[in-house]
Amino acid sequence: MAVPAIPRPDGLRVVSLIASATEIVCALGAEPLLVGRSHECDFPPSVKDLPQVSRPSFPTAGSSKAIDLAVRARLAKALSIYEVDADRLRAARPDIIITQTQCAVCAVTPEDVERAVCQLTDRDVTVVACEPNRLGDVWEDIRRIALALGIGADGDRLVDRLRRRVLDIGAKAAGLFPKPKAAVIEWMDPLMTAGNWMPELIEVAGGTSVLGVAGEHSPMMTWDQVALKDPDVIVVSPCGFDIARTRREWPALAGQRGWQRLRAVKAGKVRIADGNAYFHRPGPRLVESLEILAEMLHPKAFRFGHEGTGWERA
Repeated sequence: MAVPAIPRPDGLRVVSLIASATEIVCALGAEPLLVGRSHECDFPPSVKDLPQVSRPSFPTAGSSKAIDLAVRARLAKALSIYEVDADRLRAARPDIIITQTQCAVCAVTPEDVERAVCQLTDRDVTVVACEPNRLGDVWEDIRRIALALGIGADGDRLVDRLRRRVLDIGAKAAGLFPKPKAAVIEWMDPLMTAGNWMPELIEVAGGTSVLGVAGEHSPMMTWDQVALKDPDVIVVSPCGFDIARTRREWPALAGQRGWQRLRAVKAGKVRIADGNAYFHRPGPRLVESLEILAEMLHPKAFRFGHEGTGWERA
C-alpha cells in the first residue's frame, strides 16, 4: 500500500547515498525531503530526477572479472571505490545524509561522507549510517531513518507491514516439503555466494540454504565447493546486474568446469534474478525478493507474478 507523501518541513533536506536507503525514504512517504541521490538510486523512477552527488571511481561497464580487478586494485591502494561530488553536495545543502557501513564496495562509506561534509562548513549535518547484516537489521535501519526524519511512528508502521508479509509467506512455506537445497550466486567471476540476509530469506521461503551464512558477508567460493553442496536450485543474481546483463555474461558461468554436472543444471532448476532491483538492496523490496524465492522454490504453492520481470528461467 502506498504511503502518502509528507510535506517537507522547513529546512529539512535529505541526501541518500545508498539505493536501499532512498527506497526506504520513499516507502516512508518522505520522497519530498530528498534533495540528492547516489549514482545507483533508481527506484522509484522519480528519484532519477534528483541531483546525483556520487559516482564510481572506476569503469562499471566491463565484465564481472574486470570490475572485480578494478575494485581490488583501488582497495589495495586504500583508495575509495566511490567519489562524492562535494560541489553538488554543497549545492544540495543537506541536513541529513544517509549512507552505510556494511560494505565498501556497495556504496559510499561514512569516511567518504566525512571528507565531503568537512567542506560544508556552514551547516550542521547529521549522518545516518545503515549497517544491514541480517533481516532484522534492515527493520532497524528503517526505524533509524524514520526517527532521523522525525516520523518514527511511520517507520514502525512500515516495519510492521513488511514483517507481516514475511511472516505470512513463512507460515505457508513451513508446511511445504521437501525443502530444496538452494544457493544464490552473488558474483560470477570470481565466484561469490550470497550471505547476510539471503540465507534467512531462503529458509523463510521454504528452502535450505547450503552456501553463505546468515549475518556474515558474502563469501568467495570455488566451484568444487558448490559441487560438494550440489544444490537443487541455483539462483544467479549478481549484485548490481539486471537480467539482461547477467545473460550477456552467461557464457563465463556456464563454461565453468563441472557446471553441467550440477544437480540444478541437469534438472533445469537454474534461475536468473534481477540483482540490481532485488536480493542485494536491503530495503523494503527484500519482501518482493522473498516472494521471488518462494516462487522459485515452490512454484505450485506461490504465484506472486514476478516471473518474467523479477526473475526468469535460465
